[in-house]
Amino acid sequence: MLKQSLNRVFVYEVEGLRQNEQTTSNSYPVRNSSKFLIQVPYNRMNEEMQRISRIGGRIVNIRPLTESAAP
Repeated sequence: MLKQSLNRVFVYEVEGLRQNEQTTSNSYPVRNSSKFLIQVPYNRMNEEMQRISRIGGRIVNIRPLTESAAP
């Protein structure tokens, strides 16, 4: 079961972030758009939620990133 959780990735839909001193150190740029998506591994979910909150963002949706299976 632990191995399964290591492979799980979630997508956070975030709004309200703007480029600033703290977001400049991210590995990705922050646009001044209303919403954007961040992929987060399962084992970093809590840490990423706290970071987003600290820099003024708001998570509006969380969903699992799944492989799309063709019917």
